[in-house]
Amino acid sequence: MTAVRTETTAQSASDTSFPPGFVWGAATAAYQVEGAAAEDGRTPSIWDTFSHTPGRVRNGDTGDIAADHYHRYKDDVALMKDLGLQAYRFSVSWSRVQPTGRGPAVERGLDFYRRLTDELLEAGITPVATLYHWDLPQELEDAGGWPQRDTAHRFANYAEIMARALGDRVGVWTTLNEPWCSAFLGYGSGVHAPGRTDPAATLRAAHHLNLAHGLAIGALRENLPSTAQTSITLNLHQVRPLTGSAADAEAARRIDAVGNRIFTGPILDGAYPEDLLADTAHLVDWAELVHDGDLAEISRPIDLLGVNYYSPTVVSAAAGDGASTRDDGHGASAHSPWTGADDVAFHLANDQLTAMNWAIDATGLHTLLTGLAASHPGLPLMVTENGAAFDDYVSPEGRVNDPQRIAYLHSHLDAVRQAVADGADVRGYFLWSLLDNFEWSYGYSKRFGAVYVDYGTQRRIPKASAHWYAEVIRRNALPGAGEQG
Repeated sequence: MTAVRTETTAQSASDTSFPPGFVWGAATAAYQVEGAAAEDGRTPSIWDTFSHTPGRVRNGDTGDIAADHYHRYKDDVALMKDLGLQAYRFSVSWSRVQPTGRGPAVERGLDFYRRLTDELLEAGITPVATLYHWDLPQELEDAGGWPQRDTAHRFANYAEIMARALGDRVGVWTTLNEPWCSAFLGYGSGVHAPGRTDPAATLRAAHHLNLAHGLAIGALRENLPSTAQTSITLNLHQVRPLTGSAADAEAARRIDAVGNRIFTGPILDGAYPEDLLADTAHLVDWAELVHDGDLAEISRPIDLLGVNYYSPTVVSAAAGDGASTRDDGHGASAHSPWTGADDVAFHLANDQLTAMNWAIDATGLHTLLTGLAASHPGLPLMVTENGAAFDDYVSPEGRVNDPQRIAYLHSHLDAVRQAVADGADVRGYFLWSLLDNFEWSYGYSKRFGAVYVDYGTQRRIPKASAHWYAEVIRRNALPGAGEQG
């Protein structure tokens, strides 16, 4: 299988099965799992610099070794095969392939991804490549980073390099993972690399990430076989007003504008929303920022839209102090990431929380998928990340029992199944994450993996949830009433 299926079949709401050809996978990201930070020509990315800066990452953790996937990929692919995974979504380290973000590729860097994809294909697992999961080469950040227009052109060149190198063996390509995080957490709140806190730079970064996506789609299409599929992955916020008041509805509108429509508008509809432009006009000159032809580039057709979902976003008008509530689930900062959406307070949807203090609410995933199906009919969807962190540990018997994660996955997969029954064209599901890994500013303190990683020995232990997920894949169905799960 070199690409995901091209059609879907809805099933009845009472059926626990998924459509024939539904793709089951798991996902990782380069900086979070690869390690080998200075091997084979790789140079620092913004996350290397950020994690090595005191106070930026919990416990001073870095991704220097991470889960050592760079050296252990064969064993990891064997694990994937044992679990029955049909697809593996990985990201490419830009600075491993093109260390300065410019010029020719480093073949030793490309060779790792060639070896990885060959191993996947031999195991019968579809490789799904993401070009960018937040690890900009540090030299490009030194030149201004995503707020600079030139970075978008550098990204298109990198996309061309990757398409030429792996286009004969990778049939599914994603340009960017969660550009909202790159722009708003990286340049707004500063809780992600590069750690800047400049509202205007945040919006400029968002536009140039959109432009980078469009230019990369063009480069991929010019260099890939016609059968290849292209996509982008967005962490769309399922925004809910806390009450039915007009003030809370306005808060939700503003968050939806800078959390969702700043990307879906230009990418899917060919225009930035007028209310977004009005909300942020005091921060950037959009007429200067958006050049003639940009929106045509950004709105190039894609074959799939990747959707990442973990928890809903519940908001209200701020309570009179004129400042946003910062506890929005994206990490503590004196600076809000919600550029252009001041005076908004954030609330938990309920008190059932993961180890990230994110509310567990699978209905948000169903609402998100069916909403996208209604607003953009004909656009195939893929759940490219969904999962949960819990405080996992190895029992004296050497097992990792994680019933909370199983319950989380069951409810969210049921929400996907119900969305398909309700007409959403959802082609597959990628569990986040295959492995416990470096969880960005939380370091190694949070475990999302289906497979437990002992970071001292790099021993892998599939958790109970991994075996549960393997059975779901084998049956292409959730456990029925009365079954364990």
